[in-house]
Amino acid sequence: MEETAIFAGGCFWCMVEPFDQMPGIKQVVSGYTGGHVANPTYQQVASHQTGHTEAVKITFDPEVISYSDLVEIYWQQTDPTDAMGQFQDRGDNYRPVIFVKNDYQRKIAEQSKAKLAASGRFTQPIVTTIEPAQPFYPAEAEHQQFYQKNPLRYELEEAGGRRQFKDQYWKQK
Repeated sequence: MEETAIFAGGCFWCMVEPFDQMPGIKQVVSGYTGGHVANPTYQQVASHQTGHTEAVKITFDPEVISYSDLVEIYWQQTDPTDAMGQFQDRGDNYRPVIFVKNDYQRKIAEQSKAKLAASGRFTQPIVTTIEPAQPFYPAEAEHQQFYQKNPLRYELEEAGGRRQFKDQYWKQK
């Protein structure tokens, strides 16, 4: 049995590795969703003319890892208080979104968001949106498994504020 989850949290290069090696994860694909153009290219999405958001589509075995676990991992990769980008990546194509495929996923995502908002971890409101899943288009081959193909560039992307933020807000004290 397998299910899918779709998360947007800034540059999709940085959203693959945190999920990729987890037990129960079958595949993590970088791509585009939420727009109005079929089969968009990276250049089209970057132009802010298609309405797409960079995202990852995760295929997982719910017997091994739950959707709830994936949502918890997701929060720890993003700044849920920044609606128009993530870290050095700015614009609507980098906005944080949990794209839900059904009522069950919506319920889990909404409960998790409410729990995070009530936790006091952040002083600003949690602005990550929860939206219905739309068609997902895999990105070009050079964007798949980017952290493995281009480790130096990946490290530079992580060092652009994401790693520091994660350390500040999520590192175990």
